[in-house]
Formats: sequence, C-alpha cells, structure tokens
Amino acid sequence: MLTRDLIRKIRKIEITTRRAVNDLMAGQYHSVFKGRGMTFDEVRPYQPGDDVRVIDWNVTARMNDLFVKQFIEERELTVMLLVDASGSLSFGTQERFKSELAAEISALLAFSAIQNNDRVGLVMFTDRVEKFVPPKKGLRHVLRVISEVLSFRPVHSGTDIAAGLQFLSRISRRKTISFLLSDFWAEGYEAALKVANRRHDLVSVVLRDPMERTLPPAGLANFIDPESGEQVLFDTGSATAREALRRLVEDRWEEQRRLFSRLRIDSVELTTGQDYLRPLSLFFRQRAARRGR
Repeated sequence: MLTRDLIRKIRKIEITTRRAVNDLMAGQYHSVFKGRGMTFDEVRPYQPGDDVRVIDWNVTARMNDLFVKQFIEERELTVMLLVDASGSLSFGTQERFKSELAAEISALLAFSAIQNNDRVGLVMFTDRVEKFVPPKKGLRHVLRVISEVLSFRPVHSGTDIAAGLQFLSRISRRKTISFLLSDFWAEGYEAALKVANRRHDLVSVVLRDPMERTLPPAGLANFIDPESGEQVLFDTGSATAREALRRLVEDRWEEQRRLFSRLRIDSVELTTGQDYLRPLSLFFRQRAARRGR
C-alpha cells in the first residue's frame, strides 16, 4: 500500500530525475547504449555528402534519379536494475542512506530507458533474490519500479551478489543492459560477475559513504554490523586506529576497482551527500568515447 510519505518521495524523485534526464542524461544514454542494429526505414533523394554505399540502385533505375536508403536504429533494449537491499545499504551520514541513493539512481536510469522506449526490470537481492519485477515499458511501470525500490523491506540482511547475478542469467536469455547497484561489501562474486558480463552489458554502480573510511574522533564507540549483528568496540579517539581503518577500507575499494578492470566491467562510484549527476555524466561520456574508438 502506498502511504502519503511514500507517494511524496516518489513524486520528489520523479521530478528531480526526470529533469536530469531531460537536461543531461537522455542523449548520453542513447548514444552509449545502442540498439540491436539498423533496420530499413525509407528511401529519399540523394544529397551531396551521402555515402554512395547506401544508394538504392533499384529505385534509382526506376526513377532515373539517385535515391538512398534510410535506416533507423532498432532499439527494443531491456534494462535490468539489480539493486542490493542488504543491511549495509541502510547506512548513510551525508543527507541520505546508500539505499536512498540507490533509489534515485534507479529512477534516473529507468526514466532514461523509457524515454528511449526501452523496457525496465528490477531485481532486489540480499543474500538471496527477494523481489523481481519483470521488464516492461511505460511511465506507470517505471513509477512502480521506483516505488518498489523505495518501499522494499528485505526479509534478510546479508549480501550475496552472486545470487542476484545468477538469477539474472536464469531469467534473461537475451542480452540486457544490467546495472548492478551495490556497495560491494561482499565476497565470492567474481565468477558470477565474469559470467554475467559475458552474457550481458554489465555496469557496476558502486555506492559509497565517506564515513565508511573516515571516522570522527569521538572516543570509544560500539559499532554493530548491520548484516551479521556482530558488535565491535572501536576507539575513534585513536589517530592510529582511525588511520588503520582508513587504509583497510581504501585497500578494499582499490581491490574492487582492480577486479572490475581485470574483468573489463565498466563501473562508476557514487557517494552519498554528493552530486551524482556529474560523475554519471562523465562516466557516460567516457564510455561513449571508448565504444566509439
């Protein structure tokens, strides 16, 4: 059931993300994610500068004048949003939780997709797949997807990225554009990443929060792992302890970057409390430039 608060959140995200799509993302999305090929549309009179390879010689012979074939991109793409709903996403110290950032990014990608007449589907996972919305087109469907991401309350708190990727492979025989939104605080997903990236156009959207690596000096603090429930007493007043934590987290993040690079998986890192349009726009431009080479 949609509560007033949820409807208000959906409306706010819709307004914000649709404006961003119209102003910034739609053209970049279209140029980066191409359709399945080109299909014949019509013929028109030849114009200086046209490629001679597209001259329609049959029509030219009949009309005694040069005509060229025109083609349109055959899109009909399927976009799958694989959204991590584990306990670690319910964390955020900069205006929003990582889960809220995931919802906004999901909305932005979904609106970009339907503006290009593509289908959008959703997979919500923890240590198992907990929600699946089959891909469809249209505004009403996208609003449902956003509502599901915002209102979803997982049964489990753990993370199994491989489970989400393996589910994608089972439900999508044809190639999809798949965005994997997670903080990637998990283990044992490299093989599933490799398989999914081979079958699909996979993009990793990595969600961060600054305080994951930089704690303020506040003395002894009792931290609880949101996934396992394990408690750890940590001395934030110790500069040595804070520096050790920073190095540990940054090493983990760098290990993730090397993994994506080794598997040739495109990735973009987004941080709570920071503008996500700029890094996303830069990511799409760089990806378009690489694909255009």
